[in-house]
Amino acid sequence: MAIFTVHAPVNYGTDARTSHDKVVFVRDGFYVWAFLAALIWLIWRRLWLALFAYVAISVAAEIAFKWIGLGVASRLVIMFVVALLMGFEAGTLRRWKLSRGKWRQLAVISAANEEEAERRFFDRWTQPEPRRDVGQTPALHPLPRASLSAQDDVLGVFPQPGAPR
Repeated sequence: MAIFTVHAPVNYGTDARTSHDKVVFVRDGFYVWAFLAALIWLIWRRLWLALFAYVAISVAAEIAFKWIGLGVASRLVIMFVVALLMGFEAGTLRRWKLSRGKWRQLAVISAANEEEAERRFFDRWTQPEPRRDVGQTPALHPLPRASLSAQDDVLGVFPQPGAPR
């Protein structure tokens, strides 16, 4: 099961003209295409600030590698680690871009794929909330209680009040 975060424009749900097409589902996990072709993936997703930072870091790293005199094998290992980091943090970059714009996170959904995540989210989103009277509190499940008998002097590590020491 994958974890998806659901994002929508700030006015989603309040404006009757907003459609379900504006909802974005961002999977949390490893993005293979961001790992294999980070530049193309960043351009495709329109992550311009992340693209600028990625290019600047790559150029600065290459200049530093030449200045230090690192070999080709060391450069490949370091750039592989950078690509791996890009693959793991691609979802975070998308969420960061959405949070900078006029988007808000609506929910976190656990599903096998994006289609199932959409189905689960919209099933829950479109259900009417149960009606409650003013002042009525929702029913809570009782908390589990420790069994206490008359001879129990200790609850956990704390003695009962008035018990002999």
